[in-house]
Amino acid sequence: SRNIRGDVPAPAPANPNPLSAGLGGLPQPGVRIRGCRWPRRRGSVDCPNLEFEYGDADGHGAELAELYSYTEEPELSTNRRCFEEDFHAQVQGRRWLELDGAQQKAYVMRLLDGLEVVNRDKRLKVARAILYLAQGVFGDCDNEGDVLHWSRHNSFLLYRLGTFTAFLELLNMEIDNSQACSSALRKPAISLADSTELRVLLSVMYLMVENIRVEQEMDPPEWKTCRETFRMELSFPMHTEEPFALLLFTMVTKFCSGHAPHFPMKKVLLLLWKVLLFTLGGFEALQTMKVRKREELGLPPLPEDSIQVMRSMRAASPPTYSIELVEQQQQKRGHRSRRVRPLMKQDSLDIYNERDPFKNDEAGVDEEENDDVDSGIEGELDLMERDAIIPAMPAQRPPIERVSFPKGLPWAPKVRQKDIEHFLEASRNKFIGFTLGQDTETLIGLPRPIHESVKTLKQHKYVSISDVQIKNEEELEKCPMSLGEEEVQETPCEILYRTMLYNLPQYMIALLKILLAAAPTSKAKTDSINILADVLPEEMPITVLQSMKLGIDVNRHKEIIVKSISALLLLLLKHFKLNHIYQFEYVSQHLVFANCIPLILKFFNQNIMSYITAKNSISVLDYPHCTVYDLPELTAESLLRH
Repeated sequence: SRNIRGDVPAPAPANPNPLSAGLGGLPQPGVRIRGCRWPRRRGSVDCPNLEFEYGDADGHGAELAELYSYTEEPELSTNRRCFEEDFHAQVQGRRWLELDGAQQKAYVMRLLDGLEVVNRDKRLKVARAILYLAQGVFGDCDNEGDVLHWSRHNSFLLYRLGTFTAFLELLNMEIDNSQACSSALRKPAISLADSTELRVLLSVMYLMVENIRVEQEMDPPEWKTCRETFRMELSFPMHTEEPFALLLFTMVTKFCSGHAPHFPMKKVLLLLWKVLLFTLGGFEALQTMKVRKREELGLPPLPEDSIQVMRSMRAASPPTYSIELVEQQQQKRGHRSRRVRPLMKQDSLDIYNERDPFKNDEAGVDEEENDDVDSGIEGELDLMERDAIIPAMPAQRPPIERVSFPKGLPWAPKVRQKDIEHFLEASRNKFIGFTLGQDTETLIGLPRPIHESVKTLKQHKYVSISDVQIKNEEELEKCPMSLGEEEVQETPCEILYRTMLYNLPQYMIALLKILLAAAPTSKAKTDSINILADVLPEEMPITVLQSMKLGIDVNRHKEIIVKSISALLLLLLKHFKLNHIYQFEYVSQHLVFANCIPLILKFFNQNIMSYITAKNSISVLDYPHCTVYDLPELTAESLLRH
């Protein structure tokens, strides 16, 4: 409570939006990037007032755009050419949009037959034609909305005709292609050309998963049926012994082991994240499952929806370097002799706290000294620090739907049974001289304030699903014969954990290796993995403009990788914790063993404000904008503006 009232400066909490923005999201004020909405700057010139949207993923168009790197832009026209050459040979004088449903099905079936040919080049051309369909036949569209509409329409059509299964077989063939692996190992530098087939296959599968996963109000009933069928096929293996997500995990470990350095990791990780999001469910589905499971276990309902609480909280001001905080404190001691309230960064909790009734009489003196304090701050800190320490008044913020809370914490306090027992044990030892074990009802001999404290603790008593699971495991361990074998429900999460269990340490290490390689403060080492294989072109840039474009593309590539890994790790931890607490602890244990905590701290070992306000995107080159509008001439100045 001292930290909340401001008696002791509280450290600024971490960004409560690790999923949507990822650890590497680099948003620019006024645009929406990596799942966050960032408004125009208010107050300081250098420090924006940050806001976020806590959700499973960014907008539909933004998620599709992140699949492609800017160096892949020429391949969009290649896909279109492969489709139009074949389409105009089969259908004379008509466009794809003009065909009826039966004609579109007949043409797609003919394309799928072309995937069976032995010739590798012919097979690639057919796959590119199918990719163009999944990309929304942008050559026949006039705006971005039409491209996204036809991309969804064609994705459902492709799925109903068995395209995903056909591409899954081709993907298995490419993974086992020892010739491509040995060729990549012999090359001193790997480029986009080494992963052409894999990128085409993964792009089609990603577009199908993402387009079918996203629900819209106007979806016809047959699309909803397809969505549920597709989710079941990805969750419960039909033709193979393992779910599709495990194949992608295997690709990640094979890449990190050095046996397949040409694998396009960004596409693999994005597809893996979306498959887990589709099969396991996002935050809303997780909350629904949590409520249902508490009902099944006979537990009281949740005091609040934690997702809604998080969405209503404001972003914390980014922390500065610790050495800078020490210097500021020393400067304040040297420049001011009179007592001034300690300055602290705006906390996410400040929104919910009114004026503190426990402040002493010195508050009035502090208010009178506000002008002096402000002038002292201006003399010691720059504009950026000033805006971070003295934020705008909440009244100036735009109206946002917020969950109403009593004064204090934005979430309901929770007390465990052990907390009540420990409190009573300490109180009895102090006032009576002996304890009563786990008895929490007998309060004889204790003073009235202790009675009130116990009453308050019991009002906020919370029994979690994890507590029930641990208790059941202890009972099964004590009486294994009489209680019999536990019935385990076959959920998608349970099946995924069972298939991952054998190689789970390797999966966690591989993900963290890639996360380390994508960290902004990582230094290149000879033994580090190359995560830029699917972004570097065959011919390196020779002009300043090309170098700037490639530099932006590389930084964008890294932050998308960081976003996908942090998102899927968070998703796995949340679902495993709900499925069984010991599964969550086992995964967490291996993350700790693999130095996950120092790795996360590595991301904060920099100027966070500069990190999150840096811009690594060129909006005119993003899909689907680049497919329907003529690209302007890019210059060094225009790249900086975009």
